[in-house]
Amino acid sequence: MQFGRLIVPFALLACSSLHAQEKETKRKGPGPEDLPTSSLISRPGPSFRVPQAEVGIHTKVIVFGDQRFTDPENTKVTNPKVRRLLVQKIAQEHPDAILMNGDIPYSGDVENDYAVYKTETETWRNEHLHVYPALGNHEFHGDPQQALDHWWSAFPEMRDRRWYSVELGKAIYTIALDSDTSLLKGSDQLNWLNTQLTSLPKTTRFVFISLHHPPVADFQTRINVSHNPRPNEIALREYLEVLAPQIKAKIIVSAGHIHNYERFTQKGVTFLVSGGGAASPVEVERAPDDLYQDKGFPNYHFVEFVLNGDTLEAKMYRLADANAEAPTWEAKDSFKVRAK
Repeated sequence: MQFGRLIVPFALLACSSLHAQEKETKRKGPGPEDLPTSSLISRPGPSFRVPQAEVGIHTKVIVFGDQRFTDPENTKVTNPKVRRLLVQKIAQEHPDAILMNGDIPYSGDVENDYAVYKTETETWRNEHLHVYPALGNHEFHGDPQQALDHWWSAFPEMRDRRWYSVELGKAIYTIALDSDTSLLKGSDQLNWLNTQLTSLPKTTRFVFISLHHPPVADFQTRINVSHNPRPNEIALREYLEVLAPQIKAKIIVSAGHIHNYERFTQKGVTFLVSGGGAASPVEVERAPDDLYQDKGFPNYHFVEFVLNGDTLEAKMYRLADANAEAPTWEAKDSFKVRAK
């Protein structure tokens, strides 16, 4: 099969504007969706490459989101103790890549929030870990262009990118998307994504897609209803479900925004909500198709994937008691994603 010639119909879900979708973010003036995207770096092929020799045979990838790094005195919107415990635990796991699903700072227009991120994650730099962030809605608090400039200053290798890809060894490919801008048919971002997925390296067996707003989640009728999947990400889900059977790699989608953990499999695609990075936890009403039904709460957590031959073995590690003097980590969910 010649993937460069693969033609896939885009999702046909109409949506007049992203303004109406992000109702929980009230802003005067233009939003992040109004920033031009045509000048962004959107070349074919991987934006970055990590050689196979650097990741080893059992490649390890950790995903988690919604950390909200900010002044440690602010314990209302995030739990600074949990935030630091997660950073430390992840460093101890020595992953080959950390995929962050957005809302890394509490307020993207506050440079000090990124300074706190830098201070609290110093151990990651000491361990030379690869960190790949996706943009969330909190990254765009305040003036969106100024906030984006702060993000680019915090992650200078991402300068002039709002979406990008990484070839992580031979078997794994990761893609970070920006759900604050359009993923609808004809958008710059979806056109780029389609090129990425239809021209993967021949050795790729698994693709991780990280973004902030979830394409699939438990539909809420009482709690946090503003965080239900939006048309923008539903269009992405429909596109991926059409594409998935036609490409050789299995797709894992990791999102945040909902401060909890959820897991779904739809038409061969694994969809995760991993928003337990320390932001104020939110309970969810779980539907039967959610493959995680544990009633424990809160779910401060990360999800770890380890490549074992043709299988990704995954575990969700949850902090058992945020108030305990000594942290205890529980493997509360485990599943496998097998290559085609």
